[in-house]
Amino acid sequence: MTPKVAHGQAEIGQRSATPGFKRVLTGSMIGAVLEWYDFAVYGVLAATVLGPLFFPGEDGFTKLLLALATQGIGFVARPLGGIVFGHLGDRFGRKPMLVVTFLLIGGATTAIGLLPTYHDIGIAATFLLVILRLLQGFGLGGEFGAAVLLVSEYGEPRRRGFWASWPQAGAPAGTVLAAAVITVLGLTVPAGSFETWGWRIAFLLAAPLLAIGFWIRRGVEESPVFQRAQENAKAARAAAEAETHGRSSIVLALSRPRQVVRGLGMRLGENIAFYIYTVFVIAYATTFFGFDRGDVTLAVTFGSLFQFIGMIGGGAWSDRVGRKTAMLVASGVLIIWAPTFFWLVHFESVPLLWIGVCVGAFFHGALAGPEAAWISELFPTRYRYAGASLVFQGSSIIAGAPAPFIAVWLINSFGVGMVIAYLVVTMAITFIAVVTGPETRGLDLDRVA
Repeated sequence: MTPKVAHGQAEIGQRSATPGFKRVLTGSMIGAVLEWYDFAVYGVLAATVLGPLFFPGEDGFTKLLLALATQGIGFVARPLGGIVFGHLGDRFGRKPMLVVTFLLIGGATTAIGLLPTYHDIGIAATFLLVILRLLQGFGLGGEFGAAVLLVSEYGEPRRRGFWASWPQAGAPAGTVLAAAVITVLGLTVPAGSFETWGWRIAFLLAAPLLAIGFWIRRGVEESPVFQRAQENAKAARAAAEAETHGRSSIVLALSRPRQVVRGLGMRLGENIAFYIYTVFVIAYATTFFGFDRGDVTLAVTFGSLFQFIGMIGGGAWSDRVGRKTAMLVASGVLIIWAPTFFWLVHFESVPLLWIGVCVGAFFHGALAGPEAAWISELFPTRYRYAGASLVFQGSSIIAGAPAPFIAVWLINSFGVGMVIAYLVVTMAITFIAVVTGPETRGLDLDRVA
């Protein structure tokens, strides 16, 4: 069902940013940075110190696999969080969900830094670590939708693509912050102490971010679009309830599946490209070509800076040329770049590896930046939170989470050509989803039907 706007709906340039918008933007950005900071820190520490500390047994490789498996556990809880908070956010407002989900993520991250180890309390330590990862994933499932929607519904319409790209850019910003923290700790914590207590500092640094973010988010006003929807609901409530039979916003979004499917298709290639250029590349370059892990990790870190620039630039460009044009250009370049990237890696040159990673990350950012506004503009206020959460979190578990594992299996079983085909085919699905989707730039969010 293509979003439609009532007569006289165009709002480009008609309304300036709502008062309090800077606080909304700052609060949304802090939450996004925190969630991706946690993701990156846990990924690095799971591969280095968490296995021996929290998992029993003598086999070091098994401990490593179990520690890395807990990284994926968070993905399992994300769709459930999206469903629960999507329903509650459409019923009670975006702001309460923004606060609750942020407390869940930040609180769980800080708690990991305080956990006793397996040596201290036995299998209970493993159990508690898994529970905290599930809580993080559950909170993350609702947090991102709330952050993107508040910014989208607050910001001035003619610059919605630019403003909505900032929560998206929390991913590369959090990754860079995590890399900086781990590097500084490695240089400052005494030798041998990092594995015993130094690693805890990385998680405990979430506490000040949590305090600042909670203070900012607690003072955020509810989305004006949601407030207007509530004010207008009294007169139309009886008719609306008769039409929807009191169904939750999740059910409403799923009962009109075209936009959900289109959003999932758009996110398919985008999610897979992200994990190929940030996670799979580390294993690929170090295992098959003998690159130093530090060189590859540094390339990925600098790639995150290019990704950040691409997201903000892509969002702003979509306000000028339209969401579809901006996303089609970026996805088209990524289709071409897939074989180019692997060709560059084969030269076993660190500078060429950097070029491959940074260009891929930049155009991934240019694709992901406009999508935040586009997905928000696909759904009416009545079930916008639910629809957006289904798209964001559903795509993460069907595309993002398994992408590195699928890529490793493909290259081991069939060679690099199948990994290239995997990237090209999924990005082509993204391209088709955008081509067949509506142009939403400038739609009045109050009147999307």
